Amino acid sequence: MKKVLFVLTAAAIVAHGVGTRADVIEQVLVKVNGDIITKSELEQRQVQAIRQRLNGQNVDPDSLKNDAQLKKALAEVTPSIIVNAVDELLLLQHGKELNYHLTDDQYKAVVTNIRKEQGLTDEAKFQAALASENMTVEDLRKSLERQMIIEQVQRQEVGSKLSITEEEARQYYARHPEEFTDPASVTLREILIEVPAAGGSGMSVAADDEAQKKITDVRARLLKGEDFAKVANEVSASASKANGGIIGPFSRDDMSPQLQAMVDKMKPGDITQPIHTPRGYQLFKLESLKTSAVQPFDSVRDLIADKVAAARTQTEMRKFLARLRTQAIIEWKNDELKKAYEKQIAAEPIG
Repeated sequence: MKKVLFVLTAAAIVAHGVGTRADVIEQVLVKVNGDIITKSELEQRQVQAIRQRLNGQNVDPDSLKNDAQLKKALAEVTPSIIVNAVDELLLLQHGKELNYHLTDDQYKAVVTNIRKEQGLTDEAKFQAALASENMTVEDLRKSLERQMIIEQVQRQEVGSKLSITEEEARQYYARHPEEFTDPASVTLREILIEVPAAGGSGMSVAADDEAQKKITDVRARLLKGEDFAKVANEVSASASKANGGIIGPFSRDDMSPQLQAMVDKMKPGDITQPIHTPRGYQLFKLESLKTSAVQPFDSVRDLIADKVAAARTQTEMRKFLARLRTQAIIEWKNDELKKAYEKQIAAEPIG
């Protein structure tokens, strides 16, 4: 089985969906400091990656129903999968060297929280949920402990290096103003006078004339000082009447070119001329106009710290994993998989 990149068949993806097939004989693909990654584990990760593509990236399921296209998809996801699998083993091994483990009390607390959040307080429902994922309680504990150890190693090795100075924060703020800019927005009120359709198709000329006269009269009332919200609630055929005709805030770009041209000449409180639309006639009042503005540094200081810390976490983790990899004894049992691993590592950002 040299072409392990393509160990899954279309039938495995379409028919089986998820989980390791019971009839697969374990085949070791790589040893990492003596711990192994098996063929069935790789298959399970591949299935999960393909499912994420189908659900999260709008991949057409029909595009994966022949072997050539399936192999192409697997060739794309497998390099990162095998790198992540090796890295997880290295982090797990490092955590165990530091004697990190999941205590009984920690396990009970985590499981209790999971069951509460997912509505699985009933034992039968909890067991059914595990069965649907092809998991046992023991599998769940191992998975949670694995996750906890890896997270603890990451905090230990990276957390101490995430202190952000005032100067660093200000430099990031100056370099990325677009991340802290509130976009321009418009808030309007509307009144719609609907024109009923004629018996067949099309619009009655008499009904159109009547709606046009009504919208003109409504505008005259508003210009004399009647409250727009009150009049909207009284005469508008739009659902926004329940809120006094209010619509927005929204981006100027979300408006039709005709409405944009009108609003650009208005100031808050101004009312448009009647606008003919497919439904009838509309009036708009410019309620408020908010220009694009960069948020003050002090108001986004915490957000900046989070952004800088996230970027530094990735950088420091890459450095730490690079050290673990150079110190590790990695024995490959499949040349194609080794090439995929090495190509993915070479493509990673430096530093």
